[in-house]
Amino acid sequence: MADIVSLRRDEPEETVALDGGVLRMTLSNPPANLLSLEVMRDLQAELDRAAEDPAVRVVVIAAAGKLFCAGHDLKQMTAHRSDPDGGKAYFEETFDTCSKLMQSIVRHPKPVIAEVDGVATAAGCQLVASCDLAIASDQATFGVNGINVGLFCTTPGVALVRGLKPKHAMEMLLTGEMVDASTAREFGLINRVVPREYLSQVVMKYAKTVASKSPETLRLGKEAFYRQAEMGLAEAYGYASQVMVENLLAADAKEGIAAFIEKRKPEWKGE
Repeated sequence: MADIVSLRRDEPEETVALDGGVLRMTLSNPPANLLSLEVMRDLQAELDRAAEDPAVRVVVIAAAGKLFCAGHDLKQMTAHRSDPDGGKAYFEETFDTCSKLMQSIVRHPKPVIAEVDGVATAAGCQLVASCDLAIASDQATFGVNGINVGLFCTTPGVALVRGLKPKHAMEMLLTGEMVDASTAREFGLINRVVPREYLSQVVMKYAKTVASKSPETLRLGKEAFYRQAEMGLAEAYGYASQVMVENLLAADAKEGIAAFIEKRKPEWKGE
């Protein structure tokens, strides 16, 4: 695999072994960790592999350097304006690839956590919004600033409006202004703000806590959470009730409840 996306675990020098079921993916496309087509394809491939790997319980997406991700590679896109079609086919491929990537994070059977330090703009902000959890350093900033160059961040808006209040999402989309980490938390874009020096430590604590749960319950619950959110109230309750019954019949639920009653630690089987 290319160096654009590298796999890292709890410490940067540990580049191979899983750490407590947590798979760490680090964007490494300096200096801005742009989501070029190559980066998105690499990240997609790693997410697909993680989905099939039973050793992976939780995925963390982090970034190397001073920026988390500054969005799409506008220079790469501009270069294709000289194509016979003015770049249309390349633009379509870029946004199709991006849309698939963001949806695959939401639909991924494992929880995905964003570890954000530095700037996250445009599609980089979209990446943060698409993750299940996001923890940021107190130095992180966020924006969807395409409006400043005549490009409304329509696809990032899909992720933003599903995680933020509509007026907060529109504020970011219409003004193109950056917001600090505390404002991003207030808006609902991220879960926690921590000092930069403790960011990785806190993220790993959260990741390992989630990874300690039943993998089957995590898969079932994550899928249900996003599916019911797209339904009407009555349909959502009907669907959620069916999932609860399915969950109760699963081996891990039987084990978990038995372990609670017997005051012991559960032994998950992933079924």
